[in-house]
Amino acid sequence: MTDLTTSYPLLTLAPPVLALTLVILTRKVLISLGAGVLAAALLIQDLNPLDALLTVWQAFAAIFWADGAVNTWSVYILLFLLLLGVIAAFVLMSGGTTAFAAWAMRRIRKRPGSMILPAVLGIAIFIDDYFNALAVGQISRPVTDQHRVSRAKLAYIIDSTSAPVSVLSPFSSWGAYIMGILAPIIAASTLSISSVQAFLGAAVANFYAIAAALMVWLVIVFRIDLGPMRKEERRALVDGHLFDPEDTVPGRLSDDLPVHEPGTRRALFVPFLLLVLGVFAGIVWTGRRAAGTWNIIDILAETDASAALVVGGVLGLAAAVYYYLRNTRRDPAFTGSMFARGWLEGVKSMLPAIAILLPAWMLGDVVSQLGTGDYLGHLVEVSNISAGWLAPVVFLIAGAMAFATGTSWGSFGLLLPIAGGIINSMDEPALLLPVLGAVLAGAVAGDHASPISDTTILSATGSSCNVITHVITQLPYVASAAVCAALGYVALALTGSTVIGLSALAVALVAFVVVMRMVSTPVGDAVRAGTTAA
Repeated sequence: MTDLTTSYPLLTLAPPVLALTLVILTRKVLISLGAGVLAAALLIQDLNPLDALLTVWQAFAAIFWADGAVNTWSVYILLFLLLLGVIAAFVLMSGGTTAFAAWAMRRIRKRPGSMILPAVLGIAIFIDDYFNALAVGQISRPVTDQHRVSRAKLAYIIDSTSAPVSVLSPFSSWGAYIMGILAPIIAASTLSISSVQAFLGAAVANFYAIAAALMVWLVIVFRIDLGPMRKEERRALVDGHLFDPEDTVPGRLSDDLPVHEPGTRRALFVPFLLLVLGVFAGIVWTGRRAAGTWNIIDILAETDASAALVVGGVLGLAAAVYYYLRNTRRDPAFTGSMFARGWLEGVKSMLPAIAILLPAWMLGDVVSQLGTGDYLGHLVEVSNISAGWLAPVVFLIAGAMAFATGTSWGSFGLLLPIAGGIINSMDEPALLLPVLGAVLAGAVAGDHASPISDTTILSATGSSCNVITHVITQLPYVASAAVCAALGYVALALTGSTVIGLSALAVALVAFVVVMRMVSTPVGDAVRAGTTAA
């Protein structure tokens, strides 16, 4: 911390709060994030404007160059975004998107069924949240578009089955990272369990991730549209506009790109199948090379997920270009200049997402330098509360930290050792895993709600939804799942039983459905009845 924030540590919360408030009030995400970055830089440099500008530049440069070398993590993610945009362009132009949509329409005839597709894919592609967020949207969007599902609803489904599912699986990039943090905490305790067993025990107590994943299915089955989501769904059903035409939508291709007819489903299936297989192969290859073993946990712990995304992206792009050339070679509309335009439009479609990701990463960097996470972690350390009530407390603190910083992984790295150390010092081994699960839950909840979270931005990109629209429409669902999880942690604190906590969570979810069905009519039913309440 600086001299100013040492005297007034609460100021460390000001930049993220400023950015988040401006985002919601103005809906101008770039200006809002920029204001947050500048405010944090000024606090870091004790209000010296020239030094603050240097800090801003360093935060930007660190995205591309860090520790004397190229920052491959962020550069590869940006490259994958561009590759995915070009893949989508060539799949569209070759007729793969329209052919898949026509095929799916013959098999998925009802609107809820179209939403089940991304929900199932979101669970199946659990290996990495970034890949999940981008790939599921690209595959599912033609189907949900045909059934007039709003892009905001698609983004919510994708976002709620990416990180919440990845954090519950030991065989994911998240699971491996978390197990690496848990290992020394468990070693310092009196529990005689492996890191995998510790992860599974903490996952059972990760009430928010469980609630968020289950709520997706409840929302689909019972057609629950909360707050701003009702407006988005009504527009899609009544006017046929899947998003506000005035919104800036990342991942959206130009409307006047030519589409070859008739297309083939293979032009979509094969590129995305190779994309998936390439990412899995990249994960194994980079992890095996770094770990020097074929142990799956060690491979996942050492893998370079961003490099794996590029491997899959290159394979998917090669297949997309092949089918484009094969399907359009006799079509006079597809000239050499049109081939070049496919590359250009694909890249352009991803520029809005990249323009948001860059300042979001910068804000995360300067907030980390400012010590926002350290301050919130300190609040846990100095709190004189009983061991039983530590679970709900760390759930709230972790949520606030991830919401403010836009990263759940940073919250994991800081709060898991702190919470574990507190429980170990109290000699309460039975509460260790539930408290660690509460940290994981809070971090995922905060990340899920944060407009500066990279998974939030990428989920909006994958579904071609405006980022702020996604944040605003998703917040009521995140808040509902968080309240259900908090009630579960209160029950756990009162009884010391994870099973009772899970039971309270289940009761809260049932109550959520009952109340929502009592107070609101599904948008589709209201539209058919001709009511204005839709």
